[in-house]
Amino acid sequence: MIPHDSFGPEYILEVHNARLGLTGFLVVDNTALGPGKGGIRMTPNVSIEEVFRLARTMTWKCALAGIPFGGAKAGIVWNGGSLAKKKALIQSFARAIAHFTPKKYIAGPDVNTGEREMEWFVDATGNWRSATGKPADLCMKLFGKPGEQCGIPHEFGSTGFGVAHATNIGATLYGLDIKKATIAIEGFGNVGSFAFQHLAAMGAKIIAVADQTGTVHDPNGLNAAALLKEKARGKFIKDSRLGERLDHDAIFAIPTDILIPAAVTDVIHDGNKKTIKAKIIVEGANIPMREHIEEEFSRRAILIVPDFVANAGGVISSYAEYRGYNPKQMFRLVERKIRAAVTDVLTKSMKKKKNPRAVALEIAQEKVLTAMKKRA
Repeated sequence: MIPHDSFGPEYILEVHNARLGLTGFLVVDNTALGPGKGGIRMTPNVSIEEVFRLARTMTWKCALAGIPFGGAKAGIVWNGGSLAKKKALIQSFARAIAHFTPKKYIAGPDVNTGEREMEWFVDATGNWRSATGKPADLCMKLFGKPGEQCGIPHEFGSTGFGVAHATNIGATLYGLDIKKATIAIEGFGNVGSFAFQHLAAMGAKIIAVADQTGTVHDPNGLNAAALLKEKARGKFIKDSRLGERLDHDAIFAIPTDILIPAAVTDVIHDGNKKTIKAKIIVEGANIPMREHIEEEFSRRAILIVPDFVANAGGVISSYAEYRGYNPKQMFRLVERKIRAAVTDVLTKSMKKKKNPRAVALEIAQEKVLTAMKKRA
């Protein structure tokens, strides 16, 4: 059962196409600040409850980032298959919800979706503004305008870029020099790999990285250029020769200053929470743990930079694309807004001695409530 409160959700849709085997979900949580923004997640076990939790997170994320978007999210059950099958599912889903786009919902990339899938989506809705994260040259394809770019693909790494800056600010406010801190990153996809790249450029010592196949660990620091080269060649972490190879879950028990969960939901749970030895956890992933676990970490004096603060770079990038900004302008906007939000939340959290999520929620909720009152 999806809970309802004064904030939403405004719409809950379940989409089926028996011929294609499609089961999809759309939750538009709150549009007081603008159209609901949130990516399309494609996993075998995505559920309406997970989509709602993610949509509510997007409501707070957009509000805290100070951009005129509301919160929404979509999910399609995806057990794998051909590109033709994937395209058919996405386009069937897009046509089913086209009435809501882009006035109530603007799609974007998420787990197992990227610029290709966003192009399929806008092709099916017939409206290029119905999604962000599109190929950079989509204007040329659609409108025949040579050289014009109207897409900022997820593959530009704006979320990971923002997570890196959130990590830097969090470390500084905690009293750690990012160049002397040790970091472990769980997840080496679009978020984790770019966070890794930008943190390495900042001089951070990244001692462990995990993907779904395993963990690679080197207490002296991983060779960033070599690991990124392996990834570019299509290698998984289990194939890396750059350090000690461990199973995936081992990353949570590695002593480190900073832990960045940057993959999927609920990877930190009651079964592994006691093994975590980090001083700071920066939530690169959406909802990497339940709120009661965050509370426990706060009582253990572990600093949490909440997901909707740390990983807002993606939705800020979406807004930049929506406004027609170029990538250089986008990166400047992401850095400015992420640094401001993280500084505001953590400074108030330390001053009030309150959980950062609670402080961030207070700030975001006040913004949404003000907008709801004006709309009423």
